[in-house]
Amino acid sequence: MKASKFYTKLRYLSLVLCVFFAATSIGQAADSNTAPADTITNVTENLKEFSSKTMEGVTTLAKALDPNAILTSEGATTLGPNLKKLIPVGLKDAERTFFDKNNLMLLLMAGGGSIAMHDRADDRIAGHFERHRAISRDLDKLVDLTGGPGIHFAATGLWYYIAANDKNEISKQRSLAMIRALGVTNITTLILKGIVNNHTPNGKSLAWPSGHTASSFCVASVLDEFYGPKIGVPAYLFAGFVGYRMMDSGDHWASDVLFGGVLGYVVGHSIAGEHKKVELAGFDVQPLVTTTQSGGTATGILLSKQF
Repeated sequence: MKASKFYTKLRYLSLVLCVFFAATSIGQAADSNTAPADTITNVTENLKEFSSKTMEGVTTLAKALDPNAILTSEGATTLGPNLKKLIPVGLKDAERTFFDKNNLMLLLMAGGGSIAMHDRADDRIAGHFERHRAISRDLDKLVDLTGGPGIHFAATGLWYYIAANDKNEISKQRSLAMIRALGVTNITTLILKGIVNNHTPNGKSLAWPSGHTASSFCVASVLDEFYGPKIGVPAYLFAGFVGYRMMDSGDHWASDVLFGGVLGYVVGHSIAGEHKKVELAGFDVQPLVTTTQSGGTATGILLSKQF
């Protein structure tokens, strides 16, 4: 049984990587204005070389990352030999992300909402999902795999390798921005999990926040920054489905998913956009604090756009 489960996961992983391999080849063609016929030819040739190049690509990435260029103001991403310097790069990215007042306000609001949801609604929501499972076993496994940080890092490493092999500087920059965003998102998630250390509905530890949801929304946010709503909207829909799966399976509370989604969203947009404001569908996202008629305060999100 264990061997059967292993090979099932291996087939899922191979399928996902092959699809990602083809998609990134097409994305690079869009970046470099390659003709559609050439795109199909390149995808076919790349798929033939997939098995032999995957491990080579991961090794190349591990040896070649140089964050010196990543630290430059315009996000240039020339690669070099020193992997250890990614630590100060990550700290710089985290500082720029979490000390931005708008980002901090959004995260604090999400944290407050998460606490309130955990106290008042989590048990009821978890009970509903326990009684009404909606996702089949095979689909559950597939979403669990594709929505996880491991596949996101592996796919992004492959994206970088393809871009470097094709000498596509735009895709190299974008893949490295994805790596940076995933790094900050998942390290932050692990730190928060260790601090809170609560249990999931099905009894597992390290529930809050949801790492799968945070990582998936981070990926969606970066893709939205780089490719716009045509890629961003489907990516957000998939990230939302990952969050739904986390609750449907009992792996996470709704409050875990809420904060994880906001965390990934904020980090992804901040790092991929660097000097841009956080946006949602072209609208600027800003925290809103108002006074109610009863004299209390209410918080929310303001969407604004200039025409």
